[in-house]
Amino acid sequence: MTKSEVIGKPISRLEGPLKVTGQARYAGEYEASDLLYGYVVNSTVTKGKIAVIDTTDAKMLDGVVEIFTHENRPSTAWFDIQYADMDAPPGTVFKPLKDNEIKFNGQPIALVVAETFEMARYAATKIKLAYIEEEFETDVESNLHKARDPKKGLASMLKPPPPKPKGDFEEAYRNSHVQSSGEFKHGTEHHNPMEMFASTVIYEGSKKLKIYDKTQGTINSQLYVANVFGLKMKNVQVISPFVGGAFGSGLRPQYQLFMAVMASLALKRNVRVTLDRAQMFTFGHRPPTIQYTKFGADENGKVNALYHKAVAETSQFEDYVEMVVNWSNMLYPAENTLFESKLVPLDVYSPLDMRAPGGSTGMHAIEITMDELAYKLNIDPLEFRLINYSDIDKSSEKEYSSKELRECYLRGAEKFGWSKRNPEPASMKRGNKLVGFGMATGIWDANRLFARVEAKISIDGKATLKSAVTDIGTGTLTVMSQIASDELGMDLEDITFSYADSAMPFAPIQGGSFTTATVGTAVQTACIALKKKIVKKAASLKDSFVSNAPFEDIIFRNGFLISKQSPEYKISIKEILEKLSLEEIKTTNMAMPNPLTQGKKAKAVHSAVFVEVEVDEELGVIEVKRALTSVAAGKIINPKTAESQILGGMIWGISKALHEETITDHRFGKYINPNLAEYHIPVHADINDLSVIFVEEQDEFVNDLGIKGVGEIGIVGMPPAIANAVYHATGKRINDLPIHFDKLL
Repeated sequence: MTKSEVIGKPISRLEGPLKVTGQARYAGEYEASDLLYGYVVNSTVTKGKIAVIDTTDAKMLDGVVEIFTHENRPSTAWFDIQYADMDAPPGTVFKPLKDNEIKFNGQPIALVVAETFEMARYAATKIKLAYIEEEFETDVESNLHKARDPKKGLASMLKPPPPKPKGDFEEAYRNSHVQSSGEFKHGTEHHNPMEMFASTVIYEGSKKLKIYDKTQGTINSQLYVANVFGLKMKNVQVISPFVGGAFGSGLRPQYQLFMAVMASLALKRNVRVTLDRAQMFTFGHRPPTIQYTKFGADENGKVNALYHKAVAETSQFEDYVEMVVNWSNMLYPAENTLFESKLVPLDVYSPLDMRAPGGSTGMHAIEITMDELAYKLNIDPLEFRLINYSDIDKSSEKEYSSKELRECYLRGAEKFGWSKRNPEPASMKRGNKLVGFGMATGIWDANRLFARVEAKISIDGKATLKSAVTDIGTGTLTVMSQIASDELGMDLEDITFSYADSAMPFAPIQGGSFTTATVGTAVQTACIALKKKIVKKAASLKDSFVSNAPFEDIIFRNGFLISKQSPEYKISIKEILEKLSLEEIKTTNMAMPNPLTQGKKAKAVHSAVFVEVEVDEELGVIEVKRALTSVAAGKIINPKTAESQILGGMIWGISKALHEETITDHRFGKYINPNLAEYHIPVHADINDLSVIFVEEQDEFVNDLGIKGVGEIGIVGMPPAIANAVYHATGKRINDLPIHFDKLL
């Protein structure tokens, strides 16, 4: 494929064959000579102090090399800074093995290092422990009186606080023609990607390390290790080309990285630490949140009053914050608003971003409240949203750079068959099943950060680009290669995109649906700079047709520079390099948002979600029979990988609505279902007909490529659409997630 034939094509993932044939190596699979294995020991109490940690018997076992605890941990730098990594919330980062204090159940308190993983795990059972336990609190609901404002920090750049109140909400709500209010709850949800967290540390001497880490940011892990252990950045190399799912869990370095590096530096050996499935429940969860809404509308169906309050869990040592309550006024142009966001510090580990953090939580409450208003007004829920459609983000009073949500509503409704819905709840049946149609709106930020990319063309006519960005399974490798292929006018087979190595040019953590917009524009910028450099070199050649031609009049195609005005004039890049005795031409460039213009407009990706459910009339069992998501996300670079992202989000939305929750026994402050047998997620039999529509959307403002991210938008509208469909099927409003059949009996 040549220029203009690559972007927009549904190209299969370039690394796909490596993954399906088992050739792709993940963080815990890299071979290393003389490798030691670490196994983490976790606290079985929730709060207190370690009184005794006796490792005598464990150390005597054959094959055990060392056991690290707070009593013998090597000293670390632990720079006196608030943030140890790019994604750290305000507070004090957790320091494993710092002292004998226990802050949460499952806290890592020791690392057994042995010649085999099995011996390390067995030896961990021989450690004798005694604790001095203290009283603790782990329940949000019973501690609402402790709710307070979050502390502000760097995180507020991507997670801004609630907008300031507007108008007079109380009066507007009181005088509204119809009113709807609700309380909404969802419990703890834990990250459970297929690949568990692992770090393989290769000791290269003189405090120099090569680390294969499960991470969403190679440079973030590099920054963390260098800060914590007082190493030079150039002496820490983090590599992570394949990641078996992350969805936010790899944004922050997890404690296995600390443990593996600590052991490697102390023992001057290669060390691998892998967490088991139960240990995946000792960090990284979506916080349990309680929300309160009060929406009002006039007799014409115009929403005139919006109130939204969220109270969420955080740890005692960090203020993890999500943007939960900001979304409604970004969608619906009410003039009277009041939004509140509070945190309850508890004796738990800090929550962590989980796909569409805050968005999937907040839109659940917002879109159910909107649905209830529509029924009270006797207006079709879709029509109600069209009545309240706006091209302005009223929370900021800024016009959207682009917004094709109206087309998402109309095209989605037509393909789904929304008009066939009987508006009366509990009126549609199929055998012994109640049938319900539900819909909801989705919104997510279209952010962009800065990144650097190196681009070069070699004398063999091949192009190579380099970036430290990871590919967490979203198709980043493929999409970046497509952008480069299109810009350079070269076959995709002649493009190599090297990535996921902290030694390569800077890229931020991969999250927030901003990677393609961030790194993709850096790829485009580097390719343009490379072409200009090649043209300059060609112009220096004697009797070159390029000499007097403007850059815009030179076409790059299949390794040639061709005159746009006179196509018979052309010269190959290989010939240019040969005549100048060069092996390659290279450039490194940065791309970033223009600070003078980027804040002038609101930027977001939008969706409309339509769902059909069946509810067993006698048993209350809910099944999502079909769902459709209609998305407006700017230019779609690769419809195949983009659709895959939306479908994955839709499946997770089904999981969030109907299956997924971690159960806490607050008497012990302990999660009681830390496994995939009892932490329920959808299986194949739970997923039926899912479809995706991409609505064409032109946006010349958001970035030079006109692209928006699709990683999060697939999940945000699914849970409320399902809940609304359940109401339409049964006439029962269920505001708490997940919705289990017992709530419908």
